[in-house]
Amino acid sequence: MAEVAEESIIDFYTYPPISGDDWRYAFETAQVRALETQMLPAVTLLDMANAENFDQAADLLTASEYALPHGSKNFADVENVLRLRRSAVRELFEGLMIDKPIVELFRTRDDFANLRLALRRTLTEKPLGTDYSSDGNVSPEIFEEVFEQENYELLPYYMQRAIEQAILAYYQDKDIRRIDYTIDQFQAQYNLTAARRLKSLFLLGLFRIQIDLTNIRTMLRLEFTESQQGPRLAGTKRNVFLKGGYVEFERLEHGLELGYESVGQLFFATPYYQLIETGTDYLASDKSFLKLERQCEDYLTGFLKTTMQIIAGPQPIIAYLLNKENEIRTVRLILTAKRNFLDTKLILDRVS
Repeated sequence: MAEVAEESIIDFYTYPPISGDDWRYAFETAQVRALETQMLPAVTLLDMANAENFDQAADLLTASEYALPHGSKNFADVENVLRLRRSAVRELFEGLMIDKPIVELFRTRDDFANLRLALRRTLTEKPLGTDYSSDGNVSPEIFEEVFEQENYELLPYYMQRAIEQAILAYYQDKDIRRIDYTIDQFQAQYNLTAARRLKSLFLLGLFRIQIDLTNIRTMLRLEFTESQQGPRLAGTKRNVFLKGGYVEFERLEHGLELGYESVGQLFFATPYYQLIETGTDYLASDKSFLKLERQCEDYLTGFLKTTMQIIAGPQPIIAYLLNKENEIRTVRLILTAKRNFLDTKLILDRVS
């Protein structure tokens, strides 16, 4: 697919603009505002993180939509409840969204996830299995048929191109990570192309922020890996950064040459300075990316919160979907950590 050229210019202080109101969405926005009041308060998530064990953490969800059936403490029931809640919020999103191409765009998240899974299994000669997501535009049955018969013409053209490039990248040195890098590149370009086609300033800003946050994570993970194990991807560093973000490649590549104590200053003139400073301080002291992941989530959540200024429009509905999905992931993360007896401090470092 054709690549989208985006200037790497940051002309905003904290968050990019999100455009104005669209009065077609007056009723839908009002419905979302009511639903936002029913989301789990931050104090509940903190109480879960501070709970002594899994049972106590699960009990704190008793009065919520995440309550386990009949007081069950079986983790399989937890997973089932969380899957049902995710399906429900996605179904609600599709019902509220008047512009159906936006629905199709967000369903491609699962298409690309299925594509990564199928390529990894095919190229490493592992059984395909049947655990593809059914929330994409392409059904799991089609994915199974496509990769069993190696007949990629059943997929949309942009996915055919992604498969072709991912296979070529993998066979350069049979590095499984190259599959992910290639699919990530195609997905990022697909998102940007769709946002421009939809003339959505909000979606364009959202996707460019997501690209920046992915690139920042990649930069710091490469730097950490090389500091621990020596150079791993010499000569290919530029290829692992996604195109189309606000932060220019030169800054990211320069960041790979600096120590943790200096990389934050390199991003001082960007909105990402604080998250990088906090993330690198924790990485240097604890050898962990917990704080970085939390800071990236907080930044994205902050951007989504700017949709509160919208009285009517698709922006609050998209923000609600993403915030609700994040809430579901956080509940799963805490309960999984409690089930596996992780230290409370580690959980709090990740979620607060």
